[in-house]
Amino acid sequence: MKLFLKIDTTFLAKKILEEKLNTFNIKYTLVNLNEVLFLENISSEKYDAISLILKEYGFEIIENQKNIIVQKIKDAIVEMIFNEEVPNVKSSVYLAEKLDHSYGYLSNLFSEITYTSIENFIIIQKIEYAKQLITNNNLTLTEIAFKLNYSSVAHLSTQFKNTTGITPSAFQRIITKRREITTQNIN
Repeated sequence: MKLFLKIDTTFLAKKILEEKLNTFNIKYTLVNLNEVLFLENISSEKYDAISLILKEYGFEIIENQKNIIVQKIKDAIVEMIFNEEVPNVKSSVYLAEKLDHSYGYLSNLFSEITYTSIENFIIIQKIEYAKQLITNNNLTLTEIAFKLNYSSVAHLSTQFKNTTGITPSAFQRIITKRREITTQNIN
């Protein structure tokens, strides 16, 4: 028997973060998933212990200001793509307003730290979301292209193939075939 799961990684990460921080009996507030505000002073020993335990779960404390801004850019992009409540605006406008810096500064900093462009990161995130939508929903490619603000299915298909090496249609066929094989194996 197989169990197919849809994982809410945001909920999971928040739950782990809260559980681990609560073990230290310190007052804190989660500003957002990637930012914790301690409401009391903590010793360097406790800070190191927090860092160590969080590292076990894939959390890394960022201390360099440039890296903090790059992480905020990534978080804003993920929010912009995956959150349907975010208004449909140009990514450059959204990032500049959200992070209170010019887009030119953000773009240069992102490229300096990550060795890729913001635009490339956006494409990668959109394709990851497209793969999730293909896998978990019964949406057509036209509906997915519209949902991800592509001008056409052809544009989505081109970026999908350039990123993954296969077309979205081929990806759909693979997912369908895997489900058929899994269903046959269960019966």
